[in-house]
Amino acid sequence: MTANALALPDIATATLPATYERAKEALATCERIDECKDWADRAAALASYAKQADDDTLHRLATRISSRAIRRAGELLKTFQSAGGRPPKTTNGADGSYSQRKAADDAGMSERQELTAVRVANVPADEFEALVESDNPPTVTALAERGKTPGAAVPEKFKAATHLLGICRELKLFAGEHDAALVADAICDHEAVSIREAVAVAGPWLEHLLVRLQEKYPC
Repeated sequence: MTANALALPDIATATLPATYERAKEALATCERIDECKDWADRAAALASYAKQADDDTLHRLATRISSRAIRRAGELLKTFQSAGGRPPKTTNGADGSYSQRKAADDAGMSERQELTAVRVANVPADEFEALVESDNPPTVTALAERGKTPGAAVPEKFKAATHLLGICRELKLFAGEHDAALVADAICDHEAVSIREAVAVAGPWLEHLLVRLQEKYPC
């Protein structure tokens, strides 16, 4: 399946979650760099429109699609990084090498776009998924910053921050779907002790976290 098989939808229907799932599936199996770039460009334009229209849902979906398209382009470009490059599929086995720069150029990508795509592809998969699926997915530029040093160990604080994003997302979903009183009624005595202990530790920690976030990002 190629990315063009599932074209990006019209603005009127782009907010549907099913659209995003289709995009994820198509991009994961896309084998053409130019198609990935096309998806990235169109999704970025859609995200810009959504931001101007104050449509947060559409903006998140378009941002996620753009990030996934750029990452897939980077993954494909990285296959040309071996010494001498590799021959393109269109040569039917002909002699000659095909560099990463040449592959990017043929797909209509500038050197800057090529570098950005490869850096986004360098972001560890679990970290990328947590960031892109968060309630506030980062821009492609922000993702590229995280992939600047291929192969370098991710600092523990960033791993912890990514883990926390996932926990917060799950807790938010859980709280939105379950009434606290009903859950409390189903908890046994010994289970209540464990929950109280957890809250006693987590409560002050979360308060400290919020204070620090307010200092860094004042409203």
